[in-house]
Amino acid sequence: MLRTRLWMGAVLIALVAGVLWLDQRFAPWYPFLFVFVLLLALAGCYELLQLLPVERRPRDWLCILGTAAVLIANWATRVADPPAEPWLFIAGDLAMVTLLAFLVEMALFREPGHSVLRVALTVWIVAYLGLLPSFFVQLRWLAPERAQAALALAIFVPKGCDIGAYFTGRLLGKHKMTPVLSPKKTWEGLAGGLVVAIAVAVALNRLGAGLSDLAAVGFGLTVGTAGVFGDLAESLIKRDCQRKDASQIMPGFGGVLDVVDSIIFAAPVAYAWLRGS
Repeated sequence: MLRTRLWMGAVLIALVAGVLWLDQRFAPWYPFLFVFVLLLALAGCYELLQLLPVERRPRDWLCILGTAAVLIANWATRVADPPAEPWLFIAGDLAMVTLLAFLVEMALFREPGHSVLRVALTVWIVAYLGLLPSFFVQLRWLAPERAQAALALAIFVPKGCDIGAYFTGRLLGKHKMTPVLSPKKTWEGLAGGLVVAIAVAVALNRLGAGLSDLAAVGFGLTVGTAGVFGDLAESLIKRDCQRKDASQIMPGFGGVLDVVDSIIFAAPVAYAWLRGS
């Protein structure tokens, strides 16, 4: 299991680094990042839909199209002539998904059941896999000298926290942090993970993210913590749906959602730090 995690983790790191390096040659389109993010989001959308019981499952086509529409808005607004502010269009897409979810359920309604729940789940899936990753994507359009480092921070700080917590917990973990949601997580693991997150933030900030060393420490602490909550949020989903992993597509990790959960949750926090710095 550990060996599988290590080689799969190395492959994922190389893939992410390759995407970030290649994409800088294709500003402002950034096609590799577009394809990478879109594929991960749609795979995650499929996994979420499969986790949900059939009777509560929202319309898959609407969730997939809605998630894609929100993410595409990030690029469509930035490459327009002149470029437009993306958040208005992202919010508009999310509003359109909400309206369509109601209209679809009204058109197909036959008897009382789960219609309201399906509407809510549609909006939740699109917000989780479309809106939250948009905060990460928008870091791509920071000043060119900062964007690479900003994206690296948003990815590797929460994942560094994951890795640090995993190994510290295995070596030193004694006191369970969340015995119901995630029984293997310990307070010792959390402490080790946050130390690694801070170290990664300080190191990667030297690549040009524009934060002071003190701010980098704050970034590592807050973004690492947000990543932990993202991991717990995914545990909540799986526990509630009575599943161990989102899927088995990633050897040693589970599903796509099991890999990106911490990054998704940490993205708005990372954006708040880096957008205004």
